[in-house]
Amino acid sequence: MFRKILIANRGEIAVRIIRACRNLGIRSVAVYSKEDQDSLHVQLADQRICIGEGPAKNNYLNKEQIVTAALNMGVDAIHPGFGFLSENADFVRLCEEYNLIFIGPKAEVIDSMGNKSQARKTMMDAGVPVVPGTKEPVYDAETGAKRAEEVGYPVMIKASSGGGGKGMRVAKNKEDFEFQFNLAQRESANAFGDDTMYIERFIENPKHVEIQIMADNFGNVVSLGERDCSVQRNHQKLIEEAPSPAINRETRDHMSNDAVLAAKAVGYSNAGTIEFIVDQEGNYFFMEMNTRIQVEHGVTEMVTGTDLIIEQIRVAMGEPLSFTQEDIKLTGHAIECRINAEIPEKNFMPSPGLVTHMHLPAGNGVRVDTALYTGYRIPSEYDSMIAKVIVHAPDRESAIRKMKAALDEMLILGVETNLDFQFQIMRNPIFREGKADTGFIERMMNLDSETERRENYV
Repeated sequence: MFRKILIANRGEIAVRIIRACRNLGIRSVAVYSKEDQDSLHVQLADQRICIGEGPAKNNYLNKEQIVTAALNMGVDAIHPGFGFLSENADFVRLCEEYNLIFIGPKAEVIDSMGNKSQARKTMMDAGVPVVPGTKEPVYDAETGAKRAEEVGYPVMIKASSGGGGKGMRVAKNKEDFEFQFNLAQRESANAFGDDTMYIERFIENPKHVEIQIMADNFGNVVSLGERDCSVQRNHQKLIEEAPSPAINRETRDHMSNDAVLAAKAVGYSNAGTIEFIVDQEGNYFFMEMNTRIQVEHGVTEMVTGTDLIIEQIRVAMGEPLSFTQEDIKLTGHAIECRINAEIPEKNFMPSPGLVTHMHLPAGNGVRVDTALYTGYRIPSEYDSMIAKVIVHAPDRESAIRKMKAALDEMLILGVETNLDFQFQIMRNPIFREGKADTGFIERMMNLDSETERRENYV
């Protein structure tokens, strides 16, 4: 049993991990930047330590500073949450060097799956379906153009170390390829310090469906069903739901089997997500693996009755999984809306500032994961996501109604949010019919702009 865990993160995920530690009787240590000194996770943790100020590179991305804090506080393990250092293999190795347990997979697994082109190659070798494209990395536009001709236009140019939509560009033809390749490569080098690229066939407006897996150190791997994450903007998810309205039971079974196969192929342990895209004919292809807990893990928890954070900690302590594949039953339907401090009407411009008043929805089947409180000042240095509203109901239609009621009840004053925007999505007939794909938000925004222009003209 761990005595003490340091949470190398901030915001709602840090609060979520602290609560899991309390449920297990484990003491928690919060690290924080000077800008986060009044944050909820700092107040809730058993102990706290400041690790710097300014942008994240000076604190939450500072590997040495976090390990030093862990050693000074006498912790047994570090939980990285998501984002920041959660998929940084060098950080894992640094933890191991100082006998600190990293709550997540091994460094070599993160290396193999974190590099997207290497992950594609691994999945091809394991027999998991992947989007047609390059098997080897691409380093220059000339070589890339030759590979693109072989793959067939349009193609998607992607950063091997990518994530969060960075380093991704679509080339519709060979005339467009060099410009888009150089643009994506520069963005990748700036964001990840790596200009290695790969190319795959561009599948227009697919569904984005991912499988949550949990694995222990004894070779047990369990699929906990899928989440549909198709509603997204600039490759950033806005809404997630489980189960997916885009696939049937047969496809779910095949996809889950392939996800388990993928995890076993790399000797995976702890929580992970295998992401697939589904084309308009219902064919699915491996896209990438996230070697960490996901933002949307709560959706899976609602339909499976599990606690994935507690399971992560137990696996890291050397325990076997507390459930088998036969134990996992999907019950009802869950939907999550990400609430961001941003202004949708101004191209989703961030809106940091002081929260002067707030009211959170509640009731049977309603969950809000947040670090907000009245009087909290949302800093401008970090991501704009401030809450996740999650609902659970017997079926999808009931879940949508419950989410509308929850969003209607939720109140955040002092900053602009996307609450109204999320409510409009819940009312949209395309979403309600389960037909939203990854191009849905872009088309919705364009339609709204056209409607606004017509109304103003009249």
